[in-house]
Amino acid sequence: MLSDGPLIARYGRARRDPQLAVLEGLHPLKHALRFGAEIVDVACVDRWRLGELAERLAPDVGARMAELAREVSAEVFARLAPLPPPTGVIALARRAEVDVAAALADPRPAPVVLLEDPRDLGNMGACVRVAAAAGAAAVFSTGGHDPWQADAVRGGAGLQYALPVARLPDGLPAGLPAELDRPLFALDPNGEPLDPGTLPARAVLAFGTERHGLSAELLARADARVAIPMRTGVSSLNLATAVAAVLFAWRLCGSGSGGQDAVEQ
Repeated sequence: MLSDGPLIARYGRARRDPQLAVLEGLHPLKHALRFGAEIVDVACVDRWRLGELAERLAPDVGARMAELAREVSAEVFARLAPLPPPTGVIALARRAEVDVAAALADPRPAPVVLLEDPRDLGNMGACVRVAAAAGAAAVFSTGGHDPWQADAVRGGAGLQYALPVARLPDGLPAGLPAELDRPLFALDPNGEPLDPGTLPARAVLAFGTERHGLSAELLARADARVAIPMRTGVSSLNLATAVAAVLFAWRLCGSGSGGQDAVEQ
């Protein structure tokens, strides 16, 4: 067993390790276990309380959670995260390996979400959570922020393990859309009003930042530009809200019947 100093250092290093994910709280750990993550360490303040929470909120993985958990003092736990999770549990896990080409080539009738240069990690995580629930095929992002960083994993409740999630350092592959039969639909305030029934089931749905929108380069590559109908005077939606509106419009109109079952939150 690691002593307190090395344990604290280990959790600190994990935040900079591109192979690891920090799971802050019961829900990220629950989903990581549920979707087959390789858990490296679990620390909790009170094993009995963790067991009680797991019995109510994660009975399918509660036994495994209890088996993995080590109890640490409240003082040590408070130093394992900048903001210790109120559920009293934090964990480390191997990040899921993602084959981007395979995810894009997935023949299932489910869209891919592309986030171009998102700026807020919590919002990125919320997009992952929505995409997992709606049955999207994958979530990819460009720009400097990684959807596997701890704040994004917390915002996504660990659902990065439920579908392929990755940052594309070189942007969207040049072969789209022709080579992979994935038309690129850009969300753009100047686009045509969104008609969910006309969204191709295997589209790449591209979302830009709330302030700047999508880049001119990506807009030029798009096969279509669509806009979410909104009340006059409302200028934009939160990124995760926009992703949710489009994905669930697609799913609820019947286009999403071929996707994955909705993920329990």
